[in-house]
Amino acid sequence: MKYFKQLLLVAALAFFSTSVNSQNPVIRDQFTADPTARVFNNKIYLFPSHDIPAPESFPRKDWFCMADYHVFSSSNLTDWTDHGVIVSQDKVEWVNPTSFSMWAPDCIERNGKYYFYFPANNKAGRGSGVGVAVADKPEGPYVPQPLPITGIMGIDPCVFIDKDGQAYIYYSMNRIFGAKLKENMLELDTKPVVLGDFPARGLVEGPFLFERKGIYYMTYPHVENKIERLEYAISDNPMGPFTFKGVIMDENPMGTWTNHHSLVEYNGQWYLFYHQSAYSPKFDKNRSVCTDSLFFNEDGTIRKVIPTNRGVGITNALGKIEIDRYSHISPDGVSLAFIDTTITFKGWKAIMGKQNSWIAYNTVDFGNKKLKKILVNASSQTGGTLEFRLDKPDGLLLAAVKIPSGVSLNTVNAKMSKYQKGTHNLVMVLKDNSIVEVDWVQFAR
Repeated sequence: MKYFKQLLLVAALAFFSTSVNSQNPVIRDQFTADPTARVFNNKIYLFPSHDIPAPESFPRKDWFCMADYHVFSSSNLTDWTDHGVIVSQDKVEWVNPTSFSMWAPDCIERNGKYYFYFPANNKAGRGSGVGVAVADKPEGPYVPQPLPITGIMGIDPCVFIDKDGQAYIYYSMNRIFGAKLKENMLELDTKPVVLGDFPARGLVEGPFLFERKGIYYMTYPHVENKIERLEYAISDNPMGPFTFKGVIMDENPMGTWTNHHSLVEYNGQWYLFYHQSAYSPKFDKNRSVCTDSLFFNEDGTIRKVIPTNRGVGITNALGKIEIDRYSHISPDGVSLAFIDTTITFKGWKAIMGKQNSWIAYNTVDFGNKKLKKILVNASSQTGGTLEFRLDKPDGLLLAAVKIPSGVSLNTVNAKMSKYQKGTHNLVMVLKDNSIVEVDWVQFAR
């Protein structure tokens, strides 16, 4: 019930704004999971599932609970717009309206139409099916088909259109299945078959297939021990056989039981979208989508991705820089804590506790017009001094800010000592042995 009240409060706050400024997690006002990212019309569109705290009517308070889907978009991987609910369990004819089982979805474009594929429990009692909703724009509105795709019983659909125009659908039910789709994208053209050459031990689910330079990559979560890690196999055919090649991302150190993902190229850079439970550390069924850059070796193998707080994208110095979403920190003297443990979507604060400890936040755009002032939302029971430098702990000094003594976070400001235009890494350094808590930093003209 506590989580349900938290969600209602955050939803009320978010009513007045559908734009989210983000690092990791990407979406910072609601729980999201199982992200499929697609590029449509020169934008990134994000189609995740939507974890919610279990309502009183839901019998399993310790399980995943998902009633609908939102779609988000971004043109810079920093500012995300929530376009609202596109499909809901109580507005699809064939779906059990009380099952809360709307697992990982996908979306793809063909001939000017957008096809949104989603799994859900069938009200007819035949397990989980995969439905399709169709729209003229990626943000909707989407119109669900009256029946699920005949011949599929499973979850986590992924749809791929090859260079020759043939469409394929993949899904999971303990193993990974694949089949061809008809031109209408609504019916199977072949019977589903189990795709082999994946680990025989442990759960394999959540397939996501893509092609790069003639290589077909089948990527998937796999539980080898206790929780999922992301792995991949390759083939010269979209239906295999596939050869296992390695791990994309190790098991999450937060202990989040699941991970689910997609890989997408945008403006020449590849990104991995995935999820973890940063906003819900005590209950890993409420998850949050993140993204980090992904790179390939010359032979086509994938370099392992290490999850970060900073994520991707360029942060505008004129906006609030959430310094706790750091890129790097000093070996000791820095820790993080929630600002409010009852409403975790308020985010974190960085706690500086050792002289010369530092936090680096990469890729801040300082613009081309001189910035004259810095604002810092911080607190310190004894008072302390923070220095803000460019690129490294002993780099160009932008400003020194004295944090007055007090127990609550307050915004203080100081004049800039120096200014340098362009994009740089920002480094915050504690100059004494006080304890200073910092929420955000912002520059002004």
